[in-house]
Amino acid sequence: MADKKNNSPVKAIILGAGQGRRLLPLTENSPKCLLPVSNKPVIEWQIDALLSVGIDEITVIAGFQVGQVEALLQQRYADYPQIRVLFNPFYEVADNLASCWIARAMMDSNFLLLNGDTVFESALLSQALNSAPAPITLCVDYKNTYDADDMKVQLDSDGFVKQVSKILPADQINAESIGLIYFREQGPKNFREAVESALRHPAELKSWYLTIIDRLADKHLVKSCSVAGYRWCEIDFIEDLARAGILFAVQKNSTDQANPA
Repeated sequence: MADKKNNSPVKAIILGAGQGRRLLPLTENSPKCLLPVSNKPVIEWQIDALLSVGIDEITVIAGFQVGQVEALLQQRYADYPQIRVLFNPFYEVADNLASCWIARAMMDSNFLLLNGDTVFESALLSQALNSAPAPITLCVDYKNTYDADDMKVQLDSDGFVKQVSKILPADQINAESIGLIYFREQGPKNFREAVESALRHPAELKSWYLTIIDRLADKHLVKSCSVAGYRWCEIDFIEDLARAGILFAVQKNSTDQANPA
């Protein structure tokens, strides 16, 4: 899709290298991104949503059981040559910052960065793509209380991100990251260079890419985009998978009715 703010093409990078051990035994032989939500794999929900808003240059970073991911994409998206898989051989020993390093060559223009375990509706993507211009746009949502696994966000009065961390004190939490970030202007260059710099230090192999976003927030480069009211679900535990199935069964049923066989 062309960003209506600057008419630049947008790519997408999906981070789906992990096994998802917290979902065992469901992920014993299949990666988390292939788990079915309402009879459709998570990765298909994501790619179909991206295609629906005109984004067809999509790179999936895969690791655990990469062959299964490649086979599904070859079968399902054979008519989309710009949908590709990159293999992350470090998925067993590193966190998703290493997957960003694998994808760094793709970060040469406007792009979306997606967690491979988040299902969302296409209208949420449109909300992000049409957000106010900023080098980095972090999609956030709000709730009354946040649990230990939420990626918590502190915002200033203008909606710029001050901090992103799972361990923010309760009085500093304003929102949570949903696992979708939009990079444009100098944002791709800033992020790519920060990833390359961080991974010169072996300890950073265990870091999340949001640690980079947290550091760039100090430079006033990261603005929030509220996606409150839009459907999305991060799948970390079996109960999340059940909740996503309920949440997105409505969308699947609506699509089936609109496109009868």
